[in-house]
Amino acid sequence: MDDVTLLLVDDERDILDLLTKTLRSEGFRNILTATAGDEAIRVSLEHQPDLIILDVMLPDMEGYVVCKRMREWTYAPIFFLTARSTDLDKLTGYNMGGDDYIEKPFNPLVIVAKVKAQLKRDRLLKRNFSYVPSVYEFEDFKLVETTGQLFVAGEETPCTAKEFKLLTFLCKHPYRIFSMGQLYRHVWGEESFGYENTVMVHIGQIRKKIEPNPRKPHYIVTIRGLGYKFVGERRFPNEDGNPPYD
Repeated sequence: MDDVTLLLVDDERDILDLLTKTLRSEGFRNILTATAGDEAIRVSLEHQPDLIILDVMLPDMEGYVVCKRMREWTYAPIFFLTARSTDLDKLTGYNMGGDDYIEKPFNPLVIVAKVKAQLKRDRLLKRNFSYVPSVYEFEDFKLVETTGQLFVAGEETPCTAKEFKLLTFLCKHPYRIFSMGQLYRHVWGEESFGYENTVMVHIGQIRKKIEPNPRKPHYIVTIRGLGYKFVGERRFPNEDGNPPYD
């Protein structure tokens, strides 16, 4: 399990130690921990874990809020861990983007089994649709995530690491509005603290490279008062131009 990274979030050190020990005994080596919501968000941004186990009751914010924030940049499975057991609590967790709901007290071996089953499903999906996350092709440009290349009108176009990461994030989340603060958190890995203009400058540079008319952008549009939204008809590698799972 050396290729899998897990993030465990709980303010009770005994629970973190128990889960870490049990998961390591089952072959998981890369295990990160956090005891508060802000810390969990920073770790998730920096390390992009493959699966997250998240306590609902944290000292600085609810796990539901942490989950909602994480869903701005990750599709990694999130398991809620909590003593709350009402249907309303469970519905709240699922509506915030959670994938499973584990009640305390728990059997750590059951959690290990759930983790393994979820990761197995994820591996099968990635194998079946492995082309989906690597190439984003549109009428005027193509972005190849695995090689870090951007092609505009068939010609490779240089761009900075931050520009590439920002454009990749937008391509992965089409038709969703993101504030400049949200984009800064994802690309720079920290709160913006007044540096939102940095995002604006990078968006401007990206537009100059991919937009036929940067003054009237077609792909990265400004939603006044809210932020930016990526709009583009993606091309897929089959005859009818549609993804095979539609």
